[in-house]
Amino acid sequence: MDHLVLTVIAEDQPGLVERVAKCIAEHGGNWLESRMSRMAGQFAGILRVAVPAVAHAGLIDALQQLERQGIRVLFAHSGEAPERSWRIIQLQLVGNDRPGIVRDITRLLAGHGVNLESLDTDVLPAPMTNELLFHADARLAVPTELSLDELQQHLETLADDLMVELRLQSADWLQSTFDGLALLQASALLRINRHAS
Repeated sequence: MDHLVLTVIAEDQPGLVERVAKCIAEHGGNWLESRMSRMAGQFAGILRVAVPAVAHAGLIDALQQLERQGIRVLFAHSGEAPERSWRIIQLQLVGNDRPGIVRDITRLLAGHGVNLESLDTDVLPAPMTNELLFHADARLAVPTELSLDELQQHLETLADDLMVELRLQSADWLQSTFDGLALLQASALLRINRHAS
């Protein structure tokens, strides 16, 4: 099986994902993982698919034909992950919105060999003042040779300069917290069901 990474963008419309999924399925492909979202009237996403080698060219041709329906698809072959040891860290940031925040944060991270695994950002009004606040939630792959205390210190210095607040947390700790909450929720539902019966 060949693995392809696709990026999709189109004006938001019902059935958009279904049309892409139909092309993949009709060529024996398997939809493996994806990240998709609607923003400002546009729908965009990235996904990874496995497709039989004999159907590779046909799938690409079929997906390219979707441009007639306003759906643009770009292709890349799935690459190999760098052979390096990483620690996964979650970064959360909030502060007054201004140009350059993402540039300055990512420049610092890149300078220390930190890989940005995912990044979600938004600009929302503050509850009391309606002043616009910039929010960022990033998943970072930090080289094991880089001291987390050193990274924290550099980030805190930059945060002071940018007048933002940031927090670093182990992704493992967050996952265990989510798992614990899910377990508590399941236990509560079980008790409710038993009581109802």
